[in-house]
Amino acid sequence: MPDHDLYASPFSWRYGGDAMRRVFSEHHRRRLWRRVWTALARAQASVGLISPDQLADIEVHADAVRLDRSLEIERVTRHDVMAEIQAFAEQCPIGGGVIHLGATSMDVVDNAEILRQREGLDLILAELRTLLETFADLTESYADAPVMGYTHIQPAEPTTLGYRFAQTLQDLLMDWDELRRVRANLRGKGFKGATGTMASYGQLVQDAGVDADELERRALVELGLEAFPVTTQTYPRKQDWLLLNALAGLAQTLYRFAFDLRILQSPVFGELSEPFGQGQVGSSAMPFKRNPITAEKIDSLARYVAGLPATAWHNAAHNLLERTLDDSANRRVIIPNAFLAVDELLRATERIVRGLNVWPGAIQRNLDAYGVFAASERLLMEGVKAGGDRQQLHEVIRTCSLTAWAAVQQGGPNPLADLLASEPALTHLLPPERIRALLDAGGYVGQAPQRARALARSVRSAIDHSNPPSAGGRQSPEI
Repeated sequence: MPDHDLYASPFSWRYGGDAMRRVFSEHHRRRLWRRVWTALARAQASVGLISPDQLADIEVHADAVRLDRSLEIERVTRHDVMAEIQAFAEQCPIGGGVIHLGATSMDVVDNAEILRQREGLDLILAELRTLLETFADLTESYADAPVMGYTHIQPAEPTTLGYRFAQTLQDLLMDWDELRRVRANLRGKGFKGATGTMASYGQLVQDAGVDADELERRALVELGLEAFPVTTQTYPRKQDWLLLNALAGLAQTLYRFAFDLRILQSPVFGELSEPFGQGQVGSSAMPFKRNPITAEKIDSLARYVAGLPATAWHNAAHNLLERTLDDSANRRVIIPNAFLAVDELLRATERIVRGLNVWPGAIQRNLDAYGVFAASERLLMEGVKAGGDRQQLHEVIRTCSLTAWAAVQQGGPNPLADLLASEPALTHLLPPERIRALLDAGGYVGQAPQRARALARSVRSAIDHSNPPSAGGRQSPEI
């Protein structure tokens, strides 16, 4: 728990889970830096640039991060990487003098950052897999349940509740595919030195019987990373933009679902509502309130995530010549916060859908009030098939519908079925009981049930047959 006498980000304690907070903790960041230095030392030892004793000393102290000591040194050096090097070297009486040999800061920071992003994406993908399964369950469970459909937030034609859930499920599957693609294609900087030319490493290995490419390859194998073939002092910042776009895409899907839920929870619709705890308070002033606060939180955080790719865009566009440092400060904020916000979005959405309230009475009320209008289209088609004139029947149905709308808007029951079942222009083509049956909107949902079930099956197949994405090599250790 943070010290609440000082400012603490809500992501430090309120939003997101501890597993994601550990991934983006400063302690773990320094641990990953040390992992990169150790991988470089192993590669250098393999070609005789450092001794086995020096390597062993570095390896044995690699996890012993002393953040307090590093921060103490940084107050003097004003350089976090150099401070960590000195703190690490103090712990290594034999190998300390060769830590960071040939490297520039971003050889360490950028490679460690990709290791951290991969760990964060693995957590996101695991949570997204669970949410996909939950939405597939909902889609199948309600595939046949008719509900009023709305376009322009106005009554339209009926659909099914499962088919509505399938819209979110389909978007989540696209997010799943995109996040897996981004995860599989994450690349580190590699070990290329101050301007990406490998000059320092070439100097080191000129008498070692290998070239700088081979030294880099060995170090990258130790890390389980692939690297961009060309870099400046950093990996291309376009990669951050692509990552944040993928996270923002997932946030967009969850935003839309939550916004729809907020509309449908309004008593005017009243068809769905998010779970509300026995002791939960909806309003400090109005004790009766049951506000959709979790859905509102989802929309609030998703709106925040949507704005983060713009900063990453500027970082990439303004990373001038071989690099500038004006991306560094904001990257410390936007990347961890994007992951933590999306982590909270997934967790909150999962809580909603697992406890979602479905209100059949309100659903039927809306179908009774508005569904008959939509079903009149079916009556029109059957009337023409029975020999009627399409234009004449359209006018009859339109006139009766206007009368019915006036009654509904005044708060009365919908009289359209009665009006049409007694209209001579229709009854001479179809018997009244057939007219009433055709105006039952619950049966006018087309292929919605079949398509909802088919999508749920395809999603289950997609996630069941997907292997954990990997760039090859060693996997990141457990945190």
